[in-house]
Amino acid sequence: MALLDTSDIGGDSTAVRGEIRRRRSVKPDAGFGIGDGLYDTSSSSRTNSSEEEGESLTNGFDEKEQIRAGDETQTTQENKEKTDQRRDKTSLLQYAYRASSPAHRRVKESPLSSDAIFKQSHAGLFNLCIVVLVAVNGRLIIENLMKYGLLINSNFWFSSRSLRDWPLLMCCVSLLFFPLAAYIVEKLAWKKRISDPVVITLHVIITTTSILYPVFMILMVDSVVLSGVSLMLCACINWLKLTSFVHTSYDMRSLVNSADKGETESESLDIELFYDADFKSLVYFLLAPTLCYQIRYPRTAFIRKGWVLRQLIKLIIFTGLMGFIIEQYINPIVQNSQHPLNGDILYAIERVLKLSVPNLYVWLCMFYCFFHLWLNILAELLRFGDREFYKDWWNAQTIEEYWRLWNMPVHKWIVRHLYFPCLRNGIPKGAAILVAFFMSAVFHELCIAVPCHIFKFWAFIGIMFQVPLVLLTNYLQNKFQNSMVGNIIFWCFFSILGQPMCVLLYYHDVMNQKVNSK
Repeated sequence: MALLDTSDIGGDSTAVRGEIRRRRSVKPDAGFGIGDGLYDTSSSSRTNSSEEEGESLTNGFDEKEQIRAGDETQTTQENKEKTDQRRDKTSLLQYAYRASSPAHRRVKESPLSSDAIFKQSHAGLFNLCIVVLVAVNGRLIIENLMKYGLLINSNFWFSSRSLRDWPLLMCCVSLLFFPLAAYIVEKLAWKKRISDPVVITLHVIITTTSILYPVFMILMVDSVVLSGVSLMLCACINWLKLTSFVHTSYDMRSLVNSADKGETESESLDIELFYDADFKSLVYFLLAPTLCYQIRYPRTAFIRKGWVLRQLIKLIIFTGLMGFIIEQYINPIVQNSQHPLNGDILYAIERVLKLSVPNLYVWLCMFYCFFHLWLNILAELLRFGDREFYKDWWNAQTIEEYWRLWNMPVHKWIVRHLYFPCLRNGIPKGAAILVAFFMSAVFHELCIAVPCHIFKFWAFIGIMFQVPLVLLTNYLQNKFQNSMVGNIIFWCFFSILGQPMCVLLYYHDVMNQKVNSK
């Protein structure tokens, strides 16, 4: 160790460098002095001002030499530091990793242990899952094409039977009559031509008729299921918008009347918003991607035409992908299956699990096409500013959290027009949540059972079954305090068991009904 010690060498080299810097920094003051003397003896006529100029030149030269010497000193110091760093690195490589040096210095956990798994980055495993997912689905696509061939045809998009559904199209167009009737009633109410009890009675009749009229038309016309589902969705959206317009207008009139009577301080109200029913705001509300009526909405400055075109192309692509999955995968699976409540239980589980993957893909495509692409396209064309149509529902830890995140327009409507009114009328919170799920179950049943002409209440039971699942997932979340457990339970109940089971139940009930009718 003593033989390899380079401290002396470093010290000698440092002394040599110091001597060189010292010699370089010696200033020729004597020379200047001799020069000054020579100039003084040869030129006796030089004035005091000339002497001062000579001295200033001399001082300036001295300052430049000092700056130059300082730069050289700094450069030399940096070179020395770099040399020392290389020497330290060499010394570390030579002596730090010897056989006698300890290899275990502190307590460490394995990366996949329960205490450290959430502290690690799992990007590589995520990439592996993507690769495996692509490989497995690629094999399934090849296997399906080899077994069935290309099953998709033009009848999926349009068929001669669709021409017989023109009464449903006329019914969908005539739904606009009900908002117009509600607007006329509100106009008369603002002008105090009719009393509040009459207003409420007329609104109840209008809103009830707006939902029963399309139900009657679908049941009377032998239409395809897709046309019936489309009409019922339009009818439900129209009913929700109509109810929001009526409820909001009634609340506006109540606030204005309270302010006029002095029951409410006018300064605490935004009186600017409470004026006569506006037809333009109603028309904009009927077209806007929202279910909650208000006089004004946040608006964007302009329309991005190129952006709209790109979203339309995506909408066409993903709609085609959704149709391909339905025709190529879901239809063969359900056609080759039995009723899940009849026969072998293991066979039913196998069919449900086999159907769960393509059904999940179709549901995700539907969500992306409607909630992201279509609603954003509509919002862009109308310059509608609030585009929070969904939140990160895929991270939901409980069933309750999922229902609060995945469909924000409906969630805001329920909170505004159903949940808080129940609380204000003294209904307990649990009962208010139960009322919200009951209403959701009714509309799900209408959108599925009416177009299928089957009232087995599978959709109603499936939505109401969410209530005990909410209690169960909340209990498990509070017990384990782990977001991963709740999220896994949500995905299992939602995509692996719930939706595939409903698809099989309704498909076989529809097929049995057709067989019995023949």
